[in-house]
Amino acid sequence: MSSMILAVLAALLGFVTIAGFGFAFAGGAENERLLKRAQGITRDTREGTRARVRQGAAANDPTQRRKQLLQNLKEVDRKQRKASLSLNSKLQQAGLTFSPTLFWIVSGVLGLVFALLPMMAGLNPLIGLGLGVVIGFGVPRWAIGMLGNRRLAKFTEEFPNAMDIIVRGIKSGLPVHDCLKIIGQESPEPLGLEFRRMIEQIGMGMTVEDALEKTYERMPTSELRFFAIVLSIQQKTGGNLAEALGNLSVVLRARKMMREKIKAMSGEAVASAAIIGVLPPGVMALVTVMTPSYMMVMYTDPRGQMLLAGGAMWMAIGGFIMKRMINFKI
Repeated sequence: MSSMILAVLAALLGFVTIAGFGFAFAGGAENERLLKRAQGITRDTREGTRARVRQGAAANDPTQRRKQLLQNLKEVDRKQRKASLSLNSKLQQAGLTFSPTLFWIVSGVLGLVFALLPMMAGLNPLIGLGLGVVIGFGVPRWAIGMLGNRRLAKFTEEFPNAMDIIVRGIKSGLPVHDCLKIIGQESPEPLGLEFRRMIEQIGMGMTVEDALEKTYERMPTSELRFFAIVLSIQQKTGGNLAEALGNLSVVLRARKMMREKIKAMSGEAVASAAIIGVLPPGVMALVTVMTPSYMMVMYTDPRGQMLLAGGAMWMAIGGFIMKRMINFKI
């Protein structure tokens, strides 16, 4: 009996010993896992702190600031090209209120009418087709582009004066919002109209940055983008806004003087391109008026009509190339 009790006690002692070792090893593994987790959290915290320190140092580094500025300028250029290519933007730039759908309907009707007129006169259908394409789709877009460029030029012409109004208003103690109102009330069109629209959008709860972005969609000029960048930087970093806008006004006036100088220096090239472009159709028109029988074959014979179509195509290509050569952007 005593030997049986001793055997049971030995078994219990062995079980307790084995369980103790098991708990010890398990607790050690758990402690090791907890230690690793704590070390990971500490390491992540240190890495996050170091990353924030590196970001702060990069923000204060002139090289990094220049890289960031170049990236912002590239983004601005991409947005400007995108904004200036869409038909809706071109209609807004021209100050027109009808929709692109109505524009395409009117263009299609014009193209159809001018395509049927030569056919009704007994001319080659290809002439009517070419005339319909040019009148229906080329001329309206050219007119929209011309109106838009003229309106953008007027906006850019008066924009430095708007910067001077804001600078004087800030120095006299007025907030920026009141200065924008003064520009909308006192400036000539289209500058006054666009600033009035901006004030209305701000009054409806839109931020100044978003209102400037909407204005930029209607008037994609570099001057307006520079103004938006200056306001954005001033709101984020602080500083003397009057001084920044005063420097911006000086830069914009210098850009204007540079454009005028380049326009004067390239006047001879522009005149030469205009003369070269007008000379062939002008000579053809004079010969037609002076000796109609000499040129009538070109108008009635199919081979002459094909030659005229080819000549018109090459003249259009030459005019496009000359325009690109004399078009300087500042």
